[in-house]
Amino acid sequence: MEFEKDNTFFTGRWKSMGFAFKGAVKLITTEHSVMVQFSIAILMVVAGFYFHISATEWMLQTLAIGLVLAIEGLNTAVEKIADFIHPNYHERIGFIKDIAAGSVFFAALTAIAIGLLIYVPKFL
Repeated sequence: MEFEKDNTFFTGRWKSMGFAFKGAVKLITTEHSVMVQFSIAILMVVAGFYFHISATEWMLQTLAIGLVLAIEGLNTAVEKIADFIHPNYHERIGFIKDIAAGSVFFAALTAIAIGLLIYVPKFL
């Protein structure tokens, strides 16, 4: 069966959203690092309700969670493509994968900083 692009505005967008949702579910259910990060995200949402964080804090927390999960998704895609192109170890592929992982590291550091800024004052 050949892929046929849906050029209509509404049904095309609806199908795209379906593919995106399917991809998000695959990411959460198959990638262990995303499972951990998604679990931490749920804990942070629960903490937000428990500590009654402000609307601004909710926005920052939501942005941080989305940033980490989105960058992790891109990292996973880069790793899957690299493994598909060159399944065995290759120095250049390793370099590319390390850079992609580094972007997740920066996103995670940002999320940790935001979490500390929000929650440390709640304990002091």
